[in-house]
Amino acid sequence: MADFNQVLLPGDVDNGVVNTVVEIPEGSTLKIEWDRERAAFTLDRVEPQIFAKPVNYGFIPQTLDEDGDELDTLIVCHEPLVTGIWLEARILGVLKFEDDGEVDDKVVVCPADDRQTGDQYRSVEDLGERWKQQIEHHFTHYKDLKKPGSTRVIGWGDVEEAKRIIVECIERYNNK
Repeated sequence: MADFNQVLLPGDVDNGVVNTVVEIPEGSTLKIEWDRERAAFTLDRVEPQIFAKPVNYGFIPQTLDEDGDELDTLIVCHEPLVTGIWLEARILGVLKFEDDGEVDDKVVVCPADDRQTGDQYRSVEDLGERWKQQIEHHFTHYKDLKKPGSTRVIGWGDVEEAKRIIVECIERYNNK
């Protein structure tokens, strides 16, 4: 019988695996967010079609980024994932990002057990330059109609930098 008192933990960061919860499926224009006070997903807004998510979007449980929200994940998968599911994911790197002047990094991951792509993805470099350009373009411009210039891509970090950021966000969560 399941123990409903168990909590979803961040994962095995040292070994490069985290748990991530899907908020927004790839291709969706719905800005869905986790509301930890109510323990439920909420529809924050509907974005214009041109700003549909180019990749599955989620978060690592029991983390807090510097912006006060859970640490975001960009989940590379061959198809959209459903809001609310969680998966074990292999850390590939991190998109260093600011939103309204606040750190809002996004850890890039892929399913730890993805038999479609096998072990082909081990770092963000394996995703290719074009993929990185598309992600940078999306996150640089997705708020242009609402608040131009409010987002800024700083660059990319490797797996070790992503792990360091995850550990900092776990510590921030534990000390809140």
